[in-house]
Order: sequence, then C-alpha cells, then structure tokens
Amino acid sequence: MKSKLNLNWDIVNKARECARNIAEDTQKFIDAHTTVAIERTVCRLLGIDGVDEMGVPLPNVVVDNIKNGGGLSLGAAFYIGNAMLYTGLTPQQIAEKVGRNELDLTKMPMADLFDIKLAVQEVAVKTVEKIKENRRKREELLKKYGKKEGPLLYLIVATGNIYEDIVQAQAAARQGADVIAVIRTTGQSLLDYVPYGATTEGFGGTYATQENFRLMRKALDEVSEEVGRYIRLCNYCSGLCMPEIAAMGALERLDVMLNDALYGILFRDINMKRTLVDQYFSRIINGFAGIIINTGEDNYLTTSDAYEEAHTVLASQLINEQFALLAGIPEEQIGLGHAFEMNPDLKNGFLYELAQAQMAREIFPKAPLKYMPPTKYMTGNIFKGHVQDALFNIVTIMTKQKIHLLGMLTEAIHTPFMSDRALSIESAKYILNNMADIADEIYFKEGGIIQQRANEVLIKAYELLREIEKEGLFRTLEQGKFAGIKRSMNGGRGLEGVVEKDPNYFNPFIDLMLRGDRQ
Repeated sequence: MKSKLNLNWDIVNKARECARNIAEDTQKFIDAHTTVAIERTVCRLLGIDGVDEMGVPLPNVVVDNIKNGGGLSLGAAFYIGNAMLYTGLTPQQIAEKVGRNELDLTKMPMADLFDIKLAVQEVAVKTVEKIKENRRKREELLKKYGKKEGPLLYLIVATGNIYEDIVQAQAAARQGADVIAVIRTTGQSLLDYVPYGATTEGFGGTYATQENFRLMRKALDEVSEEVGRYIRLCNYCSGLCMPEIAAMGALERLDVMLNDALYGILFRDINMKRTLVDQYFSRIINGFAGIIINTGEDNYLTTSDAYEEAHTVLASQLINEQFALLAGIPEEQIGLGHAFEMNPDLKNGFLYELAQAQMAREIFPKAPLKYMPPTKYMTGNIFKGHVQDALFNIVTIMTKQKIHLLGMLTEAIHTPFMSDRALSIESAKYILNNMADIADEIYFKEGGIIQQRANEVLIKAYELLREIEKEGLFRTLEQGKFAGIKRSMNGGRGLEGVVEKDPNYFNPFIDLMLRGDRQ
C-alpha cells in the first residue's frame, strides 16, 4: 500500500518493536500462570457441559472441586485424565459424579503422567477436529456465496430474548446486514460462570450461552441461504469467562468475537493479571477457529477526549496486535478497533478523523479493521446524528475499513426501531456505492492538516510505548495511561482465580491449537 500520509516508517517500526517487547515481557507472567476460567474452558473442550441439580455449570463444579483440593496448579486436564483412567468414565460422566459429590478428583490415586496425557489427548483431538470442521464449513459457505470485497455492514441485536433476537437478526440480514452482533446482557462480563441453555430474560442484551450461539448460528445459516450471502455471527469474548466464550464460539461456528487484551481491566475492573492470562488462551482458540477478533480501543474515546488521546488508541492497537500474534492469530484475523468519536463542533474534526482512520489502515494493512460510529456526542437531535453517521460512512469508504458498525438514529437503543435501522443501512449503502472507488482516486496535501495530524499522533504513540516498555504493562495500567483509568495490580475482580502453574501442569489444547495443524 502506498502511503498517503507520508508516515515516518522508521518510527512505525520502532513503535511496533516497543509493543512487541511489551507483549513478550508480559507473556512471561502469562506463561507461568493459569486461571479458573482457563481450566473451565479445558473442561468444556473435553466435552463437559450442563448443570448440576442446583443449576451450577458443571465446568464450574469440576474446577471448584480441583481448586478446593489445592490442585488447580496442575490443571483440570491432569485430574480429568487421571479420573478417566481410574474410573473408565468419560469427562462428562466424571463431571456429573463430581456434581453429585460422588467423586473428589484430588483424592484419587494418581496414575503415571504419561498415561494421563495420553487419555486426555484422545478426547482433545476429537474436539479440535470438530473446530477444524467448523472452519472448513465457513470457508465452503464463503466460497458458495462469495466473499464481499467492500466494508461488511455490522448490526446489533439485543432484545434479551434469543428467540426475538433471531427475528430481529434475520430481518437485519434481509435489510442488508453482513454481520450480526448479539450484545450480551448487562453485567454478564462480571459473572464468573456461563449461564446454561436458551435464555429469554436478558436486560440490555442477551446472555451468551452455547445454546444461544447454536440457535442464532442456525437462524443465520437459514437466512444466508435465503439472501444468497454468508451472514457472519459475532458475540463478546471478554470478561471473567473470556476463554470459555471463545471455546463456545469455536464449537458453534461464530465468525467474529470482541476480544480485547485490556478492555476488561479498564472498563469492567477485572484484575489485570487475570485478564491478561485469560486473553492468551481465548486468542489461541479464536485463532485456531478462524474467528476474527475485534479489539476495543473505541471505548477509550468514551472516557477521554478523542482528539487529545488519539495516540493511546494507536499504542493500544499495536499492543493488541502483538498479543494476538503471540497467540497465533494471523494478521488477517486481527480486527483492531477504532471510532469516529471527536466532538462534532471541533473545527476540521472530519480531517482529524480521516487522518486517524487512514493511519490505522496503513499501519495495519492486512487487518480487518473495525470502525465504530459516533456515540459520545450524540444529542437529542437525531437528524444531526444521522449526518454524523453519514460522515462516519464517508471515512469508512475513503480509508478502506473492513467491518463497519452502523450508527442509528436511535443510537441509545441496542435494538433500534426497524425503520431506523433500514434508514441507516440505506444511507450506508448509498454512500459506499456512490464513493466506491474514492480511496484510489484521492491523495492528501503534502504537509497538510491530515498528514501532519497522523504523524503527530504516531510520534506521541511511540513516546507512550517507550514509556510502557520501560515501566512494564502492569505498572502502566496502575498509572492510568489508557482512557484515564487507574487499576491496581492486585485489585479488581477475579484475582483469586489466578494460580501459578506446577512443573507438571498441562493443557493439551495449547499444543494442539497453537503448534498443531491449523488447517
């Protein structure tokens, strides 16, 4: 890609090197620790599902049993494999017995570690093959319907009732949506368990459950056949159950996952150690499953000024990129997030937004960038908001963004009036079609406002990354360098669920997904 911004590529390369050093330094901690969420994910990937008679998910029951026995540092796979050898039962049958207090996994005689690993590996390979088959199925459907070249129109449904969500999602697909994102119910990211089954009682969103994923995937496959386009399904792989939701998405063929390394720390006050360990395994799963991740830098601009703090977005994008690469996610699946969030009264704000979006496109040329609409400065004047959304649509096509989350007249309603949604889709289609090739037709003034702005942001991002490299990511988060939010290294939710690994710890899915056959 030829640069329109005349970026200083020496600084870009140095900034990326800083981000790599930051991620690799943090990875030392990640590699030495596991969490209750990771071990519950291992349980799910070994086929454990369902709830006990009290409604507690069986993956929680199993991991709580291991944790209470002081064995979490060895990993759930160790104890499940040992129980398989000792009882001759499947992982699901073992979990059910634990749920009935008929087994205590940490008090059984221990078999040879080699035999335990062999028993677990046999089950794990079957799960991995199922996920690979889902990936092959997606590719077959994309080949059948054709891959869309321009921006993917991304729309949200969030009625709280999965069956109503299906009606809304299919209607959105017929109106022109390419990606359907099912917003999670309010506060689910703070639950340290995943609810079970189909749900109808969410507030401000719908519970992320494996059954809800299955139902929506089936519905979108049906409407894909009807409209002749593959409709992608998105959900939210963040919070205290980040890797579990990644596993559920991989098993039910989701296509996109909101999956940020820092979002839970900054905006949900989840302990930074817990989040950074959890994001690694969640990204290994997403990478292996062919799922595009979306990062959450757009959220920074809701708590800080989009003009003054634009460099923090770029710095975080570079850090998120490096964490994703360490987890084996190819660049083509790293959907870095940013947003059109500057004050609309700012003179030349459109030019600054254009500079930011073009800079992201040039620095991350292979990434399916996700571009978010204005929300922070939306007022009661819905007509002005519609014009803001139109300007946002223009930046998208001028800078070749890939995933385009449509703004709505009724922006505060996650499931807007269907007429408003239709109007937003119509506006986006009109602009994207009429300006289809504009990105290849225009260049920016040498030394002009746009070029100067991009290089100023780049330099500030590099300076911030150098500071983080020196201080370390944990200390930087304590200092509030991102979004103006300070977090304690040993505070927040979920710290008690982090443990240091024993030398005999093993997780079969890391080897199978990160270092095994990915195709």
